Amino acid sequence: MVGGQAGTDMAFLELEGVSKAYGALKVIDDLSVRLDAGEALGVVGPNGAGKTTMLQLAAGMLRPDAGRVRLEGRDVTDLPTRTRCQLGMAFTHQVPRPFVGMTVYENVLVGATFGRTVGVRGDGDPHQASLAALEAVELTGRANRLAGTLPLLELKRLELARALATGPRVLLLDEIAGGLTEAEVHQLVATIRRLRGAGVSIVWIEHIVHALLSVVDRIVAINFGRKLIEGEPRMVMASPEVRDVYLGSEAGLQQDPPATGNPVVPEGSG
Repeated sequence: MVGGQAGTDMAFLELEGVSKAYGALKVIDDLSVRLDAGEALGVVGPNGAGKTTMLQLAAGMLRPDAGRVRLEGRDVTDLPTRTRCQLGMAFTHQVPRPFVGMTVYENVLVGATFGRTVGVRGDGDPHQASLAALEAVELTGRANRLAGTLPLLELKRLELARALATGPRVLLLDEIAGGLTEAEVHQLVATIRRLRGAGVSIVWIEHIVHALLSVVDRIVAINFGRKLIEGEPRMVMASPEVRDVYLGSEAGLQQDPPATGNPVVPEGSG
């Protein structure tokens, strides 16, 4: 097992009334989102909706102007990213950021060495943690390869492995399937489903709708930094509120994979 459930009735991860502005531009506006232990939550919204900013606020990469962030009931609003990682929160970047001159194994070992806290989430050896993470994402056979030589799907898997090596209980995934072929998306989704089965809670921003629908329990749609609607995934994606913020309701949303190409909601990072 690469992670574990919190085992409490309280929200495992909670953003309560968070706001973030850059000058007059309010990117996140009094947003409240909760994630329960063992849950997989999808986040959708149009370009510029504030999705990535929301994840960065959760991870500690940004500090909110207002509101609080809690992990297992503990207020972590003022804690830095590294401390939140050591408490069980891991973030994967939309564009993979490996140490290109290091091997795959060395990249993962960095996470296992500096992202874990001995005695808080187990005191396993970082080398063993690295090997377990590589196995979990099917990269064991690439362990001695330079990270800079990997194709895109394997770079995405490496992002996951580096996060898993920290021993997370919650994974924050920022459009991890972006740029992949349809076949590669299905492979990556299978990996994410296995991680969830191992007890890792997930918050996943994604514009490939069928990938989200095959994994998440619940979807939150946001627009202009505010919650638009949340609930059962297919209900949310079929709602007039969500359709109206994507090219108008006449365009609709493509939820099932077509014969070729990726079914996407027309958006970029946000």
